[in-house]
Amino acid sequence: MSIEKKKEPIFLVVGDLVIFLASLWLALFVRYQEIPSGRAFLQHMAPFAILIVAWIVVFFIAGLYEKHTVFLKSRLPAIILNAQIANSAIALAFFYLIPYFTIAPKLNLFIYLAVSFVLILLWRLYGFAVTGTRKKYRAILIGSGDEMRELKDEVNTNARYDVSFISSIDLAGLGSLDFQKEIVHRVYSEDVSMIAVDLRDERVEPILPHLYNLIFSNVRFIDMHRIYEDIFDRIPLSLVKYSWFMENISLGPNFTYDILKRAMDIILSFSLGLLSLIVYPFIIVAIKLDDGGSIFSVQERVGRNNSPIKLYKFRTMTNANDGGNWGKQDNQITRAGNFLRMSRLDELPQLWNVLQGDISLIGPRPEFPGPVKQYENHVSYYNIRHLIKPGLSGWAQIHHDSAPHHGLDVRETKTKLSYDLYYIKNRSLLLDLKIALQTIKAILSRTGV
Repeated sequence: MSIEKKKEPIFLVVGDLVIFLASLWLALFVRYQEIPSGRAFLQHMAPFAILIVAWIVVFFIAGLYEKHTVFLKSRLPAIILNAQIANSAIALAFFYLIPYFTIAPKLNLFIYLAVSFVLILLWRLYGFAVTGTRKKYRAILIGSGDEMRELKDEVNTNARYDVSFISSIDLAGLGSLDFQKEIVHRVYSEDVSMIAVDLRDERVEPILPHLYNLIFSNVRFIDMHRIYEDIFDRIPLSLVKYSWFMENISLGPNFTYDILKRAMDIILSFSLGLLSLIVYPFIIVAIKLDDGGSIFSVQERVGRNNSPIKLYKFRTMTNANDGGNWGKQDNQITRAGNFLRMSRLDELPQLWNVLQGDISLIGPRPEFPGPVKQYENHVSYYNIRHLIKPGLSGWAQIHHDSAPHHGLDVRETKTKLSYDLYYIKNRSLLLDLKIALQTIKAILSRTGV
């Protein structure tokens, strides 16, 4: 029993692989009007295997292995169609530009692309819904605040979870609680098998002995914090105290991760930086023709351990350096700057910041010193995000669409910090890779980051 299906992405990948292979078999059957021989299938399998791996990566970038909370069923056909269009472009490039892929006749490829799209769509819309259906476990939720209500609404209105909260108990009203009636009676009469409880709330102490006795009735207890983090991929500040930071935010040396992360920063920033030099002349000419101003903008930001760093960007506003003072009438986005921002080309010079070690490719986005001072006074634990090196892209950038970009917003910054805390707690090379791939998706779709 688990409220979050950890193995679901693996199940989806395996299902997609099976569908891609079945599509190849079916395409050969349609093409030759006979059951394909093992030799013919393997002959086609050799080149298609490389394509299938590339297509799985495209599906990952498209978000097709993310939690189903990000997809409405009505949006799946459009998402899959866009992913398959990208996959088709990759396939055509491989088969027409690389001699090795000429083994399979081109007509087989077009049949395969059509068949695979139909089968993938059917599998994702109906097949997964059937094979992924599991018994729902009945549970009671004990906690308080907006997070408890948000958690209950998310779980009870989304069919993907294998748990349903039949009741929620607010710790703020614990004094009037009839424990025998509200909890014990419901456990036995309604077949409750799990209780999710906020164990960090001191108000839960009086009922802990009673909850303990339910262990002998095969009731499983789970921390409300862990459920919330697993579902929403963030850590709400209202659920944590100083003890949480001491328990979860440990910055002891992790030499393997630190060395590999820095090595990847150097290799990728140097390689991408050299490639990006090709477009520098065109960007420089566009900026000069627009208003004749300076080419680069040098901005002071707050880096690791609150140290000041200077970030380099192509200038996109009439003033080269605004210091985070947004909204001034004399500082507007230029015509060339608008294009550079939409295409993210203004960020290219920051690859050299990555190379010299000021920032990383992945990490919390660095802020201006002015807003940082404001947030330190209004957002609890805000300085925690400065424990690690900031980055070009991060967990908050790909998840928090309403993060403030050009102004102060304490409420949204609290939400953004909750995503930064999730990254600091769970950072790893695998999570960095996931952020990098999702950043590609955001850039291509012109959203976020």
